[in-house]
Amino acid sequence: MKKNDRYKPLFLPALKGAGWYFIISMFEVVLGIVALYCASIVTSYTLDWVLLGQDPSIPAPLFAWLKSLGPLGRNYWLCGIAFLLFTVLNGLFTLLRRMHIAKGAEHMAKSMRDRLYRKLNAVPYDYHKHVSTGDLVQRCTSDVDTVRKFVTNQLIEIVRIAVMFVVAASLMFAIRWEMALISMAVMPILTFSSFLYFRYVRKYFTEVDEAEGALSTAVQENLTGVRVVRAFGQQRAEYDKFTALNRDFCKKNVRLVHLLGFYWGSSDAIGYLQIALSLAFGILFYVKTRGSANPFSLGDIYLFLSLTSRLTWPVRQLGRVLADMGKTTVSLDRLNEIMNADNETEPGTARSDVDLNGDIAFSHVSFGYESKNDVLDDISFTAKAGQTVGILGSTGSGKSSMVQLLQRLYPVTGGEITINGTPINDIDHAVLRRNIAIVLQEPFLYSRSIRENIMLTAPDAGEAELFEAAREAAVHDVIERFADGYDTVVGERGVTLSGGQQQRVAIARALMQKAPIMIFDDSMSAVDTETDAKIRDALRRHHGNGILFIISHRITTLMEADLILVLDRGKLVQQGTHAELIKEQGIYRRIAEIQDFPAKGGEEA
Repeated sequence: MKKNDRYKPLFLPALKGAGWYFIISMFEVVLGIVALYCASIVTSYTLDWVLLGQDPSIPAPLFAWLKSLGPLGRNYWLCGIAFLLFTVLNGLFTLLRRMHIAKGAEHMAKSMRDRLYRKLNAVPYDYHKHVSTGDLVQRCTSDVDTVRKFVTNQLIEIVRIAVMFVVAASLMFAIRWEMALISMAVMPILTFSSFLYFRYVRKYFTEVDEAEGALSTAVQENLTGVRVVRAFGQQRAEYDKFTALNRDFCKKNVRLVHLLGFYWGSSDAIGYLQIALSLAFGILFYVKTRGSANPFSLGDIYLFLSLTSRLTWPVRQLGRVLADMGKTTVSLDRLNEIMNADNETEPGTARSDVDLNGDIAFSHVSFGYESKNDVLDDISFTAKAGQTVGILGSTGSGKSSMVQLLQRLYPVTGGEITINGTPINDIDHAVLRRNIAIVLQEPFLYSRSIRENIMLTAPDAGEAELFEAAREAAVHDVIERFADGYDTVVGERGVTLSGGQQQRVAIARALMQKAPIMIFDDSMSAVDTETDAKIRDALRRHHGNGILFIISHRITTLMEADLILVLDRGKLVQQGTHAELIKEQGIYRRIAEIQDFPAKGGEEA
């Protein structure tokens, strides 16, 4: 990614959406600084003219007007009121600036999160399999917050520094250029050290961000797999793993804090040195010019000290601005890695008017990662409308990959898949997936009520449809026995339910979708054979003219299928009905014998 393209995908569009807030904030910065310097000029005028009777270093037209007021122009009460007024105005503009910049930053952050979420839903399925979930969460939360904080605290500070420098330098040079040069002597040192610090510290910000991402991933994986951790007694091992990552994160953070402390300490010392120089040379000029035609007054000393401090600290702040900018550019790079990922594309005509109630044909289909045909090789079969298709095979034989191709989660590397005569590459992927309901072996349930989980695919459905789907999934009676029934809140990933209950809730959710194509990817492995049979009977009655794919290792689950496909190492080695396959020598019969299923048919022993 080119440096000048860093901000295009995410930051600039989001910043543009909150642009008015930032424009208003910039005006308020200028007005606040003007009020602040007016308060300093009032103090200088009070010291020189009101108290000492010397001509003040203020614009001649303004001084002439004040002299014309007579005693009123030298009234210290009015001077105090004017100082108070300008101070209040500065405070008011600062308040308004912070309010508007905070609103703008929040709107910008919201826009960034929206864009990131849309992007993560638009990338291909394969993207999520190669990127850590914890890292994505950290990018979309912590990195977005880093950008928001920079905009809130530092982006407008750049404008403030520039305006302060111009106004302060103009006033100082207008009063006495020699003193102005002395009062700005350390500015090049502060500026150079700020840029040097920025270049040096940026890599440490990257290391801290990466360490935080690794820590977030460890926490996410531990909490997600809490059941596995407890089942295998791995709490200590996971704790040690977390402790090591946390120690690394802490170590890198401490090193970064040491660098920050060194910079702030040294820049503080340089800033105080500049103020001391201004005071010393101010006194020197005061003594040397006393009684001359152009004296350097006490009011000038105060004014230079005030301007020097207000100029030194913003320039010193430049180091923090640049450091935060470095951290922000790292965060933007990490965020734009997401934004620059390729979206899922439509390989064909993306038709949305197709009828998906019809035959499904795999014609010489091959598939493999990185364009290798090492997962599926030359798969051909036809599933007729209204049929139930059983799929059997050992682990790694390509069963799940085959049905994922049907959903077009991956593109085929050879051959073609058609539904009702239409190539799936020509079907809009949203339409295709709405018409295919899938239940996985390890179903994902949200931390919501059972009702909300089942109705996820049909939020507008009535209670009668909800109960019917639950009954067909053989889970209605189980839910009714819970204290809160369908309003029982499911723990994260369904941890409050047993494995079989989770699968049946997921089956009910799929039934609510009323899709013409349904896929059960070993999704009844955690239920007993009697419940398995009840669910299959309900599915046959429910599905009508649709096509039902059932992946299973149980012969009893597959035996009533109209077509059984047997896969081995990515190849379709057998296909037919149970009656046909049980008579053939091959994988199907061998598995049937292992399960004590007699070759002539009958009941499982």
